[in-house]
Amino acid sequence: MKIKWILILFALFVISTAGSYLAIAKGTPSIAELKKYRFAEGTKVYADDETLLGEFKEEKGVYVTLSKIPEHLKNAVIATEDSRFYKHKGIDYIGIGRALIKDIMHGSLKEGGSTITQQLAKILFLTPEKTLKRKIREAQLAVKLESELSKDEILELYLNRIYLGHGAYGVEMAAQKYFGKHVSQLTLPECALIAGLIKAPNTYSPFNDLVKAKDRQEVVLMRMEEEGYIKPSEREWAKKQPLHLTASRGATDAHNYFLEYVRNQLEQRFGADTVYRGNLRVYTTIDKKAQILAQRALQEGLREIDKRRGWRGAIGKKDISKEKTTENNRTVINANINDITTGIVLEVTPKEAVIKARGIVGKMYLQDAMWASNILDSKTGRVRQLKNPKLTDIISKGDVIYVRFKSITPKEVVFSLEQEPEVEGAIVAIEPDTGYIKAMVGGFSFIKSEFNRATLAKRQPGSAFKPLIYASALENGFTPASIIVDEPISFSSGVSGSWQPENYDHKYYGPTRLREALAYSRNVVTVKLLQSVGIDKFINFAKDIGIEAELPRDLTISLGSISISPLDLALSYLPFANGGIRYKEISIKLILDSKGNVLEENLPEGTVVMSPQSAFLITSMLEDVIKYGTGRRANIGIPAAGKTGTSNDYKDAWFVGYTPEILTCVWVGFDDMKKSLGPGEVGGKASAPIWASFMRSWISKEGEHGFMIPDGIVRLPIDPNTGLLSYDSTVYEYFKEGNHPLEYAKTPSRLERQQPQNLDYD
Repeated sequence: MKIKWILILFALFVISTAGSYLAIAKGTPSIAELKKYRFAEGTKVYADDETLLGEFKEEKGVYVTLSKIPEHLKNAVIATEDSRFYKHKGIDYIGIGRALIKDIMHGSLKEGGSTITQQLAKILFLTPEKTLKRKIREAQLAVKLESELSKDEILELYLNRIYLGHGAYGVEMAAQKYFGKHVSQLTLPECALIAGLIKAPNTYSPFNDLVKAKDRQEVVLMRMEEEGYIKPSEREWAKKQPLHLTASRGATDAHNYFLEYVRNQLEQRFGADTVYRGNLRVYTTIDKKAQILAQRALQEGLREIDKRRGWRGAIGKKDISKEKTTENNRTVINANINDITTGIVLEVTPKEAVIKARGIVGKMYLQDAMWASNILDSKTGRVRQLKNPKLTDIISKGDVIYVRFKSITPKEVVFSLEQEPEVEGAIVAIEPDTGYIKAMVGGFSFIKSEFNRATLAKRQPGSAFKPLIYASALENGFTPASIIVDEPISFSSGVSGSWQPENYDHKYYGPTRLREALAYSRNVVTVKLLQSVGIDKFINFAKDIGIEAELPRDLTISLGSISISPLDLALSYLPFANGGIRYKEISIKLILDSKGNVLEENLPEGTVVMSPQSAFLITSMLEDVIKYGTGRRANIGIPAAGKTGTSNDYKDAWFVGYTPEILTCVWVGFDDMKKSLGPGEVGGKASAPIWASFMRSWISKEGEHGFMIPDGIVRLPIDPNTGLLSYDSTVYEYFKEGNHPLEYAKTPSRLERQQPQNLDYD
């Protein structure tokens, strides 16, 4: 058997040597241009603070010259990948001989023997297939590269093109991905870690397994010492240094939905060739901090919703016979609290489990997995509740699961149980006075799904559409104190017979002011209000305010029977927040060509679509939605207005809300439009907390002020039961001047009727 291997390997050796010279001139790619090689200048996209947000270009990575790459990194790569790099001519015959001897000794192909030049040839010109023909071609190209490029040129190309894991191509991109700094700023320990990734980026990624990453780093440091690049004392110092990994590695993913939105616009206007090769500079409206916070709020909110649906079980199974079940003695390196990753169950008892995640062994206790006592059958959708839950009922030995780093101490690492949500969502935040998009997240993860639900998902808004009905009524003589009777009602609906709208709680509340009807999201009052305003009048108003979707000419529209994207619904609320002005969304402020000439500039252009008085009144009514109505979970401690929304059968959950500074829309649902979020998963419960989390984390309370009261508004005491003026009431209402009640209530004002305590609807 060994004779056979010797013959095969010897043949490969001979062919690589002779064939590389015989076939170079025939059919190999031209390399002349590589001397001048630089990545084609694509399009640079900047955030609102003019920091780089992303790039659109043909080649992946960020090109840096060899002079900007630290000596330690160059030496680490050479020592580990090709110690004779500066001595051979593309093929290291001595290295091949060594590899051949080792392969013969092991009776298998274990040693690679590929030089840096051969690896570069494979990256630039070849497929990753492992065949004899490909190896011969690789050797041919390596010789040709060496004949036409200098060693430094080859090394520069290699360091800029090599894949280093997690979407990072080249050492500059890797430095930013793993350490949040430029490659020129890397230290010796960091250089050694990045060099160690070349062999197997996923295996040695510190994000995947810190222990393996550290072990590989030590191998690189040892090779550097053996090759004379560092002293023994430097190696000892370097291996003891903690690795301060970047905590914002998800930031790139956070920007991708918006970047894709911008890319599509640019390609439509200028064409793909200009976008990818034209060296454009695009200045956008996006706020980088808002993007990251929006993604975080959405992801955490979707996880919580998914947990309420129930535990779907482990994501896989693994043979753990070779896994160590005891905690390692090595200090945990830069494992961040709340990081979520996959883990393996090494041991499990009714009350605790031993989990290994990212190479770290820790504990998970029953209380940190109690949410999983509701077991969801994904096929039937049925939930089985464990009466006396034990951890052994939830997970088993060898299970692969998602875990969160709950706490990290020198003595113990504690995990909590997680699962990746099936439910999806979107967030879009817009500046009311400009139409500038400040944040846009189109789903749980761009890596998981590139479909941008913020702009492309057309879903029914439910009660989140009601404020448009009320705003049109305010423009047509109604006031927040106008009374409509909440009572059973029936409408003829042609072939289907009759339509009988009901309130969410199937109760009716009699004479109801519009303010409280909107706060408590009364369906019957809203339908009757639209009937009083008139469908045609409302549709004209809706078109003026920015609704471009097709509107059905029937009363069901009052309950949000149209289909609309989160972005478009957010835009329809803008006039409420800014005093009655409609703005088109703006994502790109300025585009410059390669010479700095202005190709396009977008400035806010507003159109008055409703009176500032009506805008203030609807805002005041929507403030009460948050203060005491269906949106109480959206209370962020500063003046804010908003509305919940839920479509039929809990398929969509919405919250649209705003402060004077920013307006944000949140949608939650499944991509499968037939699938329900589950009973009780209404806008006030599913979406409002996500909205509040994002707004609370981004908006500073300092300097926040309430909504400005425009001229032409009066505040008068009213009888809350009739909406008429009152001499002794403590209830006040806002009116437009000249459009307030003239009559006084005949009986003393009574307290407000008791409202339902359970407000988990709409």
